[in-house]
Amino acid sequence: MAQSSVAPHDPAAARGSSRRTQSEIYRAGISGTRPSVPVDADALEAAARKTLGAEAFAYIAGGAGAERTVAANRRAFERWQVWPRPLRDVAERDLSIELLGRRRPTPFVLAPLGVMELAHRDADIAVAKGAASIGVPYTLSNQASFAMEDVAAAAPAGVRLFQLYWSANDELNGSLLRRAEASGCEAIVVTLDTHLLGWRTRDLDLAYLPFTRGLGIAQYTSDPVFQQLVRERVRTAGDPSTGSGTGVAGSVDPSTGSGTGVAGSVDPATGSGTGVAGSVDPSTGSGTGVRMTAKTVAAGIQIARKGSALTGGGLRDSLRSPLPRAAVETFLDVFSTPALTWTDLAKAREWTTLPIILKGILHPDDATRAMDAGVDGVWVSNHGGRQIDQSVPALAALPGVVDRVRGAVPVIFDSGVRGGADAFIALALGATAVAIGRPYAYGLAIAGEAGVREVLRNHIAELDITLGLSGFTSIRDVGAEALREA
Repeated sequence: MAQSSVAPHDPAAARGSSRRTQSEIYRAGISGTRPSVPVDADALEAAARKTLGAEAFAYIAGGAGAERTVAANRRAFERWQVWPRPLRDVAERDLSIELLGRRRPTPFVLAPLGVMELAHRDADIAVAKGAASIGVPYTLSNQASFAMEDVAAAAPAGVRLFQLYWSANDELNGSLLRRAEASGCEAIVVTLDTHLLGWRTRDLDLAYLPFTRGLGIAQYTSDPVFQQLVRERVRTAGDPSTGSGTGVAGSVDPSTGSGTGVAGSVDPATGSGTGVAGSVDPSTGSGTGVRMTAKTVAAGIQIARKGSALTGGGLRDSLRSPLPRAAVETFLDVFSTPALTWTDLAKAREWTTLPIILKGILHPDDATRAMDAGVDGVWVSNHGGRQIDQSVPALAALPGVVDRVRGAVPVIFDSGVRGGADAFIALALGATAVAIGRPYAYGLAIAGEAGVREVLRNHIAELDITLGLSGFTSIRDVGAEALREA
């Protein structure tokens, strides 16, 4: 835990996280120091928007379609009101829960968020350190900006889970899970709702997908199986007997829309080639790739810089090599699969001994199927509204899933949570743990590791206050009777 700035003899230190947090903030305010990040949820988002570029903010904050699911997730909380019960002794409060066989200090976990380098250069490492400093488990994204081994080394005391997007290549899936287990992750979270990329209008309007720039694929480029796939792609593309074009073509699959248009080799010594283009016929000079602009060149340099794990060299070596560009294309080829079914899940048991949690469960019947499949937990989520427009709000789906599971495995919840009072409602409706998503990304954007820590601290403090003011002293005692339908 981070060391408290509360004075040693301040009574607030013994009165729970809420009083401790308030005391820290108000004492610092005497000398004119304000929190590193806004406490109010709307102000937090607004401050992050000012800090981030347009493309980065759109990717982090945006939702699918008209973003009606994002709005519905928030409205679902408005259906419920906390029903306070005064004149109960709440001087001592216990926020701890049992999760995956271990006692956790709070019911919070961090949801997996990809491409956090869009928010801050320290990305997942800053998130992991901030989470570890305050005792909150961190679900490391499959789309991380740093390899899982680097994150583990940077925050060795932190509790980590690993999120898997089920790849189209099972050998790669197995390799990722074995690495997660070896790097100290405590569980695997299989995300089920992203077998097709959602229709994300903000990103489409900006024509921006970070993966096509080589961002957010560090788990892949650091993986030996993926590296072999990339090398094989380059070898095949350069083999005249295959009929392939020169370099690594920027092909597009019309059935999926995947493709990069970032390919073709470039010789920095001569300037020949495109570095970021589609296939080129050297006899005519014609090509079908991306139009050459200053942004094209910048994207090519960024891809090369991110490809150092494959080339083992610096920027010049990576610019000369076809491997970084082939890595982007290989990623887009193997990322996720719409062919995934319930029968495929059994393979995960062959790849790891860690507990397996299924993320993206909304229908009670799917909760039943998850139980039948023998998973160790279910995660109620609609991906924060990023996948389907006009989807079922996650909070509305929570009670049905909880009723079907009946306590046999933990139920984690996310989507629409912006503070401790929201978490209290989800816990009262039966969630075992509550995951924080976008708010910690906003904190990261504004103040790095310290911003992540303060966002988590504020969520914990507000939950503690809500727990006490509602008349409860322990999370395990909170149930539906703590709420009233509005």
